[in-house]
Amino acid sequence: MKIGFIGAGNMAGAIIRGMTGSGVRGGDILAYDTDTGKLVALFESCGVRMCGSAEEVVSESEAVVLAVKPQVFPELLPALSDTLQECGPLVISIAAGKSLAEIEGYIGAGLPVVRVMPNLNAKVGESMSAFCGNEAVGEADKDLVRRVFDSVGETVELPERLFAAFSAIGSCSPAFTLLYIDALAEAGVRGGIPKSTALKIAAQSVLGTARLLQETGEHPRALADAVCSPGGTTVEGVAALQENGFEAAVLKAVKASIEKDMSL
Repeated sequence: MKIGFIGAGNMAGAIIRGMTGSGVRGGDILAYDTDTGKLVALFESCGVRMCGSAEEVVSESEAVVLAVKPQVFPELLPALSDTLQECGPLVISIAAGKSLAEIEGYIGAGLPVVRVMPNLNAKVGESMSAFCGNEAVGEADKDLVRRVFDSVGETVELPERLFAAFSAIGSCSPAFTLLYIDALAEAGVRGGIPKSTALKIAAQSVLGTARLLQETGEHPRALADAVCSPGGTTVEGVAALQENGFEAAVLKAVKASIEKDMSL
């Protein structure tokens, strides 16, 4: 199967590298970008087929990934609509904030369209991606989407009405987590640890905790309780977090992100 990418930026590059790393032949991946330097880099690293236009990608692909910025859609997609309707590929959008209905409005009805939201961690093969599809999308289409995005992490199917909530806890949360890691490291510096070492300690601790949660399947509260020995240091720190509004701040951050997403 030929899979085409319109746009060869950071996220497209991460997905393509994940695909080729999981066994997809580079020659089965077509790519086009107005920046030919990005295409050359993907050709040299992954062996993708470089195309001279977005139309060429559409006409020779069974699935097309729209990996351009959402503000490009109003100009790009109407210009591609005739070719898309004629060739009938699965259309996969990774543009933030563009609904299935909006995409169908640009390219016309009848085509299978999937909306996917990956996150920054695709760069290291640890993305959390959500997808939804219109009524024309079949199980084979969903299986393809899972194969593509599982190559850079984990994938879950969600109703489109939950995408704003997913965006907050799946796409925005890496920024929240990075702020938490940096705060831990700053605290380590106050305790006398050099910043680079403190960052390494904090990042590995967060990584290990996430893996522990995934592999044990236990509730996060139960795991936290297991660390909190009576009268010990950890429970004092947890109590201080709660007293200073840690959980409330997280809830407010997610709520603010959801509200902003829904207003776009």
